[in-house]
Amino acid sequence: MTMQPLDVSWLCGEYAEECYSFIYIRATPEQVVSRLGGRWEDFTPGPFPDDPDDYPDLGESIGVTSIGDWTFVFDPAWLGTREDVITELSEGTSLVSQAALGVKGIEDFYWCEDGEIRFAFGSDDGYRTEIPDELVGTMAEIDRLYPSFHQFYEGPAFLLVERLTGIRVTEQLLKGSTLMWGVVPEPAKP
Repeated sequence: MTMQPLDVSWLCGEYAEECYSFIYIRATPEQVVSRLGGRWEDFTPGPFPDDPDDYPDLGESIGVTSIGDWTFVFDPAWLGTREDVITELSEGTSLVSQAALGVKGIEDFYWCEDGEIRFAFGSDDGYRTEIPDELVGTMAEIDRLYPSFHQFYEGPAFLLVERLTGIRVTEQLLKGSTLMWGVVPEPAKP
């Protein structure tokens, strides 16, 4: 598979000052909301925030939408970095999560299968797991495309998302999607 760099300048620009978690789960939006403790009937449609100033406040709401066989979750906080939450969400399915606060260079990336973390990367400690055999070629291709060290959220994370989910995340995809917005309970601290 030949990869092409993605233009994520829109997300690394004005959005860089805001925290985000993008979570991709191979399940329906209704299943994901239920697993998070929310009620699907309480969610209402709306767009992806066109401006970071339109992000919901922390603890307010998340946005979910279907992209192919996957559900995309937008959380304006760190839900996608909670290992207890993402491993539980991935039970019986696959999950990929990326989170960043670009202005501070903070980022996390996870790939989980059936409740188990297969691959993890974080800005504080780099690779938290060994690179699984099925990602070795992908990581070599990413190193070729980004020969000098880049923050994961400046492109490499999105290429891994594409490799693991088949979803090529673009500004047009997200801003052209209708998300269902609603509140889920704050997960208990482990």
